[in-house]
Amino acid sequence: MRRFLLPALPLLAAATPAYAAGSDGVNVTAVTMFIAIVLVTLGITYWAARRATSADQFYAAGGQISGFQNGVALAGDLVSAGALLGLAGLICSSGFDGLIFAVGYATGLPFVVFLVAERLRKLGRYTVADVLSTRLSETPIRIFTAVATLIIVMFYLIAQMVGAGQLIRLLFGLDYLYAQIFVGALMICYVMFGGMVATTWVQIIKAMLLLTAGFAISLLVLARFGFDYNALVAKALAVHPRHEAIMMPQVYSGSVWQSVSLGMTLMLGTSGLPHVLMRFFTVPDARAARVSVFWAVMCQSGFFALIFVLGFGALAIVAGDPAYLDAKGAIRGGGNMATIHLAHALGGDTLMGLVSAVAFATILAVVAGLTLTGASAVSHDLYARIIGRGRATERSEIRVSRMATVGLGILSVLLGIAFQTQNVAYMISLAYAVSCASTLPLLILALYWNGLTTRGALAGGVTGLVLALTLTVLGPPVWVKVLGNASPIFPIDPPTIVTMPLAFLTAFLVSVLDRKSVPEAAMPSAI
Repeated sequence: MRRFLLPALPLLAAATPAYAAGSDGVNVTAVTMFIAIVLVTLGITYWAARRATSADQFYAAGGQISGFQNGVALAGDLVSAGALLGLAGLICSSGFDGLIFAVGYATGLPFVVFLVAERLRKLGRYTVADVLSTRLSETPIRIFTAVATLIIVMFYLIAQMVGAGQLIRLLFGLDYLYAQIFVGALMICYVMFGGMVATTWVQIIKAMLLLTAGFAISLLVLARFGFDYNALVAKALAVHPRHEAIMMPQVYSGSVWQSVSLGMTLMLGTSGLPHVLMRFFTVPDARAARVSVFWAVMCQSGFFALIFVLGFGALAIVAGDPAYLDAKGAIRGGGNMATIHLAHALGGDTLMGLVSAVAFATILAVVAGLTLTGASAVSHDLYARIIGRGRATERSEIRVSRMATVGLGILSVLLGIAFQTQNVAYMISLAYAVSCASTLPLLILALYWNGLTTRGALAGGVTGLVLALTLTVLGPPVWVKVLGNASPIFPIDPPTIVTMPLAFLTAFLVSVLDRKSVPEAAMPSAI
């Protein structure tokens, strides 16, 4: 493991920084804190690797994570680069539109409690497919769930990789390509050697650092304005070119359907995210699962409340300072870097180095959790249960998981390069949109409706997944922003208002027709 990563560390220390708001020399504070974060997390991985000797330890930490620990780690999964970098940048550039995303993400976890958390812990072992397979035909369900999981994970990974690449490029002058490779290498290391134990503890440490850093910056921002939030907002409105207009919806003001679709995506998408649901298999019982969500909601909601201060603070302090703007008047490094510039404006190199290190730890932790989820879909659902038909050994299953980790790491680097101009908070919403149309309908129907059949589940899941991907490609995020076309073929972004109801309806109709053709005694029992 040391031979794998340590040669990459000098790249950070030796690079000439692109960040030069106040100095031409190397930001020693930022470099030191970055290296410290990497070494601490590698130490956790080394410790965890000695414990992850079985599949249960590798995938679910042996089910021995407490409710509080898992709650903080769960909050760490959700409060990612999309919140620290993307949401603050979105509020800084778009005002009210960014607030929509912040409120939407914050309301997602309670739905997890009411809809799936407790039942998942009672029925599952490692993955979502384990739950669905308790009453549906195992082979087709596991194949579909694995494919859907990998697609959701990749969308989410893109957002984290874009944030990491922009952060390292801004601070250390590394080319975006090399920044992507560096993050990918660390991610592969965490998952290959430490599994869920390492991922959980990296998430816990990162979540506590993130809450502390966010609270400290928010206090400094408010102190600049005499702890008068109204004065902060007034200054932000004066700086922004659209002034008071940013307090009204911009992108989502022209279409009621688009606004409703976004709300559905943000509020319900969390309940279908495989890497979030996988966390409920790490606790010992259903009660601990409920406790997990309580602490996760407390931590997540607290941080999202701070995002309002960070976003308007960046607008008021950074967007009006030429030192942080490029030749075109835009924030240097892109809107995702607004929080980093804000930290420098408030506390110089020291605070900027601390926040950058925390942001980097945030990205690494979330990326590790996502990669573990994707690798589990390949090794547990496809290899062990389908290809090996339950006869694969735990050692071979873990070996395949590590091979899948390498593959996912390489793919995430390539996709991070392709989508480098996208806002990371926005990219995460695309992952939510896919989960709303694929895994979520199947989970809800399997847990609450006796009439769901395997054919119905597959028909509904495939319909939702294919439509979500197709309409996303034909919509603004890919057709316009990536492929460069003038206007989208499908205007609603995200397409959840179309895809999720169709997924539910298809699963329902096919299941009803399927049950009519099968004798009642042959139908599987409900959960």
